[in-house]
Amino acid sequence: MLTILGFAMIATFLVLIMMKKVSPIAALVLIPALFCVLVGKGAHLGDYVIEGIGDLAPTAAMLMFAIVYFGVMIDVGLFDPIVRMILRFAKADPLRIVVGTALLAAIVSLDGDGSTTFMITVSAMYPLYKRLNMSLVVMTGVAATANGVMNTVPWGGPTARAATALKLDASDIFVPMIPALAVGLLAVFALAYVLGRRERKRLGYLSLDEAVEATTTTDEKVLVGTGDGKNTTGAAKRTGGTGTGTGATGTAGAPTKGATGADEDDDEHEGFHVLDPNRKTLRPKLYWFNAGLTAALLTAMIMQWMPIPVLFILGAALALTVNFPHMPDQKARIAAHAENVLNVSGMVFAAAVFTGVLQGTGMVDEMAKTVVSAIPDWMGPHMALVTGVMSIPFTYFMSNDGFYFGIVPVLAEAGAAHGISPVEIARASLVGQPLHMSSPLVPAVYVLVGMAKVEFGDHTRFTVKWAALTSLVVLGAGFLFGIL
Repeated sequence: MLTILGFAMIATFLVLIMMKKVSPIAALVLIPALFCVLVGKGAHLGDYVIEGIGDLAPTAAMLMFAIVYFGVMIDVGLFDPIVRMILRFAKADPLRIVVGTALLAAIVSLDGDGSTTFMITVSAMYPLYKRLNMSLVVMTGVAATANGVMNTVPWGGPTARAATALKLDASDIFVPMIPALAVGLLAVFALAYVLGRRERKRLGYLSLDEAVEATTTTDEKVLVGTGDGKNTTGAAKRTGGTGTGTGATGTAGAPTKGATGADEDDDEHEGFHVLDPNRKTLRPKLYWFNAGLTAALLTAMIMQWMPIPVLFILGAALALTVNFPHMPDQKARIAAHAENVLNVSGMVFAAAVFTGVLQGTGMVDEMAKTVVSAIPDWMGPHMALVTGVMSIPFTYFMSNDGFYFGIVPVLAEAGAAHGISPVEIARASLVGQPLHMSSPLVPAVYVLVGMAKVEFGDHTRFTVKWAALTSLVVLGAGFLFGIL
């Protein structure tokens, strides 16, 4: 019964948020509370929630201060050169922009932290997508999938968990998997190319004259579209001009309804706001201080000199104090990023209710036992394949801790009975990570969709199929190279 209720709870949650019947925060709280009562353990709901909050509190603290830190770095202009560089490469071509998104996300993912990756990637790419009316779910989907592949680095989490659970060396798991993961990363770039071509076809090939120069309220930008085989030129002022690109984009200078279906009614200064050289928050004289501080912060995270929440708390405090020494300016910067902080931290604590009920009621354990017991004996010699396939849905429907410490050891025992080494099981267990990074149980995904202003349901509908396909590519490459 617990197994059925567990799967029913997850299915109900996913269906409701994808149909946009309930907001993600409400769904993460109300649905598990209802199922906790149905299980007959409603009296323990408070204990489950408090335990879940206790487990996720460090993550919530890290996200809160990380958003403030990177928000300040955006304000002071740290990422302006990155945006300009990508813009020069992209030349306002949607195809190049999407490929650039995948490349940037993959590179930044080397720090091993998904939240940091998404904050930097969205900070750099969001202005381009907004200005050219590109689909924001393309950005979130490509970034999440690229990060999922790179999340398998030993310091990223899953590999370390698999090594700990099976008492193996992390390098023995990860190093042989590099060829398969490289193929997976190539699959992400291929996906970015395909999605970029689709965006180029929808919007036309666009060239943005003097795009590297910042726009102001008096700047005029020229869009030249050739998507329909005809050149259409129109100049649009940043504050509601009347020029047009191709027919697919609508009015170039006015806010339009984005591809995600959400109203793009943000501040009038949306667009290349990040590149505005006249914004009062710029601190050009402190550029190298901020770059050095960020490099030191990322180095400290990779080297694990301190817990990540502590690093971001210290980093945010230092960044605010040095860049904005006056109290009113500090308050203004915190207020400017308060919406993102509240949205993301609220989502994390709401997710604590979901995970707390799922684990506290024993539904996760029963789901795992049921699935493992359903594996027929004849599949024993193929347990590596079974593990790889199972990792795709299971790392989506449950936390990495639940999968690697609850299910992988059982699969390893079953494989050992048929001569399958634990290290092969461990490698196969990494296959599902591209999809895992879009799981509603991963706090980082709420940073991604929150900063990109994309509905979680829209992101899920768009990304799941591509991320699952990427996972299957990694699995196939693993068998092709004899790794699994």
